[in-house]
Amino acid sequence: MTPVHSSDLDETTRRDLDRSTFTAAMSRFASGVTIVTTVDSAGVAHGFTASSFCSVSLEPPLVLVCLARSANSFPAFADCDRFAVSVLRAEQADLAMRFARKGADKFAQGRFVLGAGGVTVVDGALALLECTTERIDEAGDHVILLGRVRQARVDDGKPAIYFNRAFGTLVNP
Repeated sequence: MTPVHSSDLDETTRRDLDRSTFTAAMSRFASGVTIVTTVDSAGVAHGFTASSFCSVSLEPPLVLVCLARSANSFPAFADCDRFAVSVLRAEQADLAMRFARKGADKFAQGRFVLGAGGVTVVDGALALLECTTERIDEAGDHVILLGRVRQARVDDGKPAIYFNRAFGTLVNP
């Protein structure tokens, strides 16, 4: 198999891929839903909803999450030394919607607790990964947060799933 590099694409292909087609194509990828949180130097909690989350390595245990530079929480995450990823249950979709909005008081409603690493996390999440920040990489209009997992917890339940711009769950988890 020969890898295709962006420099190999002709100008017409790049020009014809418009934003709406790209976002529509990406919306067809079913994904779990997470809330990513951190705390700034003043002790204020910040968070955002992310479906762009995945494991990177088992040894050492690494995960990544992507954050838009335009997000209100971007400055806090750009300087963070730790963050947490709460994997949401199906019944926590309303929380995901609140954390996806700009300007919302994200921690005003819902159940939150302080994690072992000192970051506010979603109480009752399906899984929790508490991380130290390994690095932050530039990626177009986003950044990629790479975290080393220091603590993890799992629970049973049905996951929140995001597909075609709507929340759902698995029929047979």
